Amino acid sequence: MVAVTTRHSDKPFAWSYSRLKNFETCPKRHQQIDILKRFKDESEQLKYGDMVHKAAAARLGHGRTPLPKEIEPILEPWCQKIEKHGGRIYVEQKLAIKKDFSPCGYFDRGVWFRTVGDVVQIRDNVALGVDWKTGNIIEDSVQLALLAQCVFSHHPGVRAVRTDFIWLKEDASTTETFRLRDMPQLWIELAPRIKALEEAYNTEVFPPIHNKLCRKWCPVCTCEFHGVSTWD
Repeated sequence: MVAVTTRHSDKPFAWSYSRLKNFETCPKRHQQIDILKRFKDESEQLKYGDMVHKAAAARLGHGRTPLPKEIEPILEPWCQKIEKHGGRIYVEQKLAIKKDFSPCGYFDRGVWFRTVGDVVQIRDNVALGVDWKTGNIIEDSVQLALLAQCVFSHHPGVRAVRTDFIWLKEDASTTETFRLRDMPQLWIELAPRIKALEEAYNTEVFPPIHNKLCRKWCPVCTCEFHGVSTWD
């Protein structure tokens, strides 16, 4: 019997914003970690971020679990601010849409885009979307806009979404509000980036890009640039 090898491109193309960003940083790293899953990012920064997200979800979820002592001073005030907004709170919401922007399940047939809302709060026709950040402040309204699109798709009564990056390291937040009428322009601007990602996926061509992660922060040890400084 002849063994059949399945190409990853045999599966329908679907993406997330983190995959798009990882691809643009280094296509090969994205392929090896996100698609083939041959390597895993196990940095201390990533582990800390995961811990914070889980703790925040437990704090704002049904159980209202108290925060760990080491992060309570910085995270608790933000949790209380969210609660004061009123409305129904959803935590770690796995949201997905099809290519026509209709809502679907996270692993449904035809899923095209996926995201996770750290906190989504619905009050009448207005929503709040929160993304916890544990690193340095980097403005990126596209990520927030994509969350807003998924909220619009899954909650058709919502007409506006206020989105917040909450920067725990700086104890600060950046806010942007999106309305349904803003979404067409978002997709026009994103189209070339998504096309490049989809083309790489379909052709399975993922060339490496030498960047600042290569020296110490990339686990893809089979890459020609692994361990090589951008100054070398």
